[in-house]
Amino acid sequence: MKRLVLVRHGKSSWDNDLPDHKRPLKKRAYNDAEVVLDAFEHFYEPPALFWSSHAVRAHETAKMFKKRLKVNDEDFRVVEDLYTFNQNELLSVIRSCPDDVDKLFVFGHNPGMTILVNSLGDKKLDNLPTTGLCVIDFEVDSWKEVRKGKTLLTLLPKNLR
Repeated sequence: MKRLVLVRHGKSSWDNDLPDHKRPLKKRAYNDAEVVLDAFEHFYEPPALFWSSHAVRAHETAKMFKKRLKVNDEDFRVVEDLYTFNQNELLSVIRSCPDDVDKLFVFGHNPGMTILVNSLGDKKLDNLPTTGLCVIDFEVDSWKEVRKGKTLLTLLPKNLR
């Protein structure tokens, strides 16, 4: 069995004239991460591999999860190809995960994240909001076989406040 945890990056700031991948998180993103992690940390069972987009907003979100869930450095990676908004590219990266990994966390971007949640999971979402988290299980032995799974958990910050 494979478990995929998709997390959209936290709310980012548009205040500065920065390139998209360098936009920082807003204060709200830290609060949203806390409420999501409060609800999620009892559900989390290590070990897992954590992959993050290199964009500042995704990487900072991933680092908050890493710290709170006590993820080892060797299980935490920045994956350049996760800086994509396309669900097919995102799925291709997920399918490249080594098969000895049973749980994969991916920190990325919309619209790819929402489309992937809806195409892989069995519960539809209008939108995976910033800092939204979705857990999907697949009855497969290889990440290359990931197609349709069962949505186990969806955590949206607005529903947890």
